[in-house]
Amino acid sequence: MSARVLIVDDLFPNIKLLETKLTVEYFDVVSAMNGPDALAVCEKGLCDIVLLDVMMPGMDGFEVCRRIKSTPTTAHLPVVMVTALDQPSDRLRGLDAGADDFLTKPIDDTALMARVRSLVRLKAVTDELRSRAMASRVGDPLAAATAETGHNANVLIVEDRRSSAERLAAALGQYHCVETVASPQEALDRVKAGDYDVVLVSLDLQDHDGLRLCSQLRSLDRTRTVPVVMLADPHDRARIMRGLDLGVHDYLVRPIDRNELVARVRTQVKRKRFSHSLRESVQASMDLAVTDGLTGLHNRRYLDSYLAGLFSEPSLRDRPVALLILDIDRFKTINDRFGHDAGDEVLKEFSARIRAQTRGIDVVARFGGEEIVVVVPDNGLDAARQVAERIRERIEAAAFQVQRGTCAIDVTVSIGVAIRQPGDDDPAQMLKRADLALYQAKQAGRNRVVAAAA
Repeated sequence: MSARVLIVDDLFPNIKLLETKLTVEYFDVVSAMNGPDALAVCEKGLCDIVLLDVMMPGMDGFEVCRRIKSTPTTAHLPVVMVTALDQPSDRLRGLDAGADDFLTKPIDDTALMARVRSLVRLKAVTDELRSRAMASRVGDPLAAATAETGHNANVLIVEDRRSSAERLAAALGQYHCVETVASPQEALDRVKAGDYDVVLVSLDLQDHDGLRLCSQLRSLDRTRTVPVVMLADPHDRARIMRGLDLGVHDYLVRPIDRNELVARVRTQVKRKRFSHSLRESVQASMDLAVTDGLTGLHNRRYLDSYLAGLFSEPSLRDRPVALLILDIDRFKTINDRFGHDAGDEVLKEFSARIRAQTRGIDVVARFGGEEIVVVVPDNGLDAARQVAERIRERIEAAAFQVQRGTCAIDVTVSIGVAIRQPGDDDPAQMLKRADLALYQAKQAGRNRVVAAAA
């Protein structure tokens, strides 16, 4: 796994020691000997993970970590504090500053490499989402990440020792909504049905393999993005390393410090919500790419792709499908008389009335200008004509209110209808017949439905 590791330490021998270990494991290494230089490397995007010493002159590691995690452009960087400090209060200070982990010197090489690989793997996923979200320019997920508190989460604890489960729930219950279960199967059922932000799993479940449950949670589609935290005993070192290799997000070793528990869960909640906001941004950009901005209908790009699928997918080629082309009568007159803003209002209401008369499986798309196309799957010509007539009546039935209700405009629509015929090789032939039928409706006096001959 190739990744760029930033080592921050004011002692050169310490840097060289870590650099040698990481290089053997095929990591690229950059270094800094003070806080300002480390922040500069991070801000330039020159690293994927930071191994940060605490005891440095000037700006100490806690402050460096705090600044990394409070800056939108660097908040996503994993930070592992590597220090000789070994008191629970020191570890808590690091976690409160936003560190993803806190390793005490002398460093266990296996534990270090497992942690680095795990965090780099998680960052790679986040980076992909970040690049897509930033390209979409939908919202500002990076700013939202730095404002996230990590509180009010839904937490599931999988622990069959009642006293331990109660202590964990009491500690986390001050900040989160906590549920506890005793069996892996019940945990899977809960997580599949619910919406949890973090799952804590005891590795010492009686008659069950807690690590297997962790693996299942990481592999199932419904639970893959839910952070998993292992609860382990000191002798479980090998299983902890195995869990990190499987993609488990974090772990706590018993006896569990209450404050560390709260801090680590908070970190996982913040990371999960950040990833979720990135996914929402990406989805929003995808929706925008296939949606007409004015009417909220599908756009021409989506329509072309959908119709192409109807004619190329073997399972869809032989299914009946009908197509309607709708055009507002004398729309140019509406724009000329009432203005383009009023014309836009008419288009929005026109689209809303069409959607109200169609099914969920029907595709309604803006074809261009004031033309709307409705694709009606699994229907023949008679049924499609009935749909078109229903829409025509609904458009004519009530005047369109525009300019904040101060003006009412009578609107009618002409509609051409066509169905797929056995000799059609592509959508263009069906569209052409529907367009010709629309032209005939206009020529015959408008405000009518004309169906193309089968």
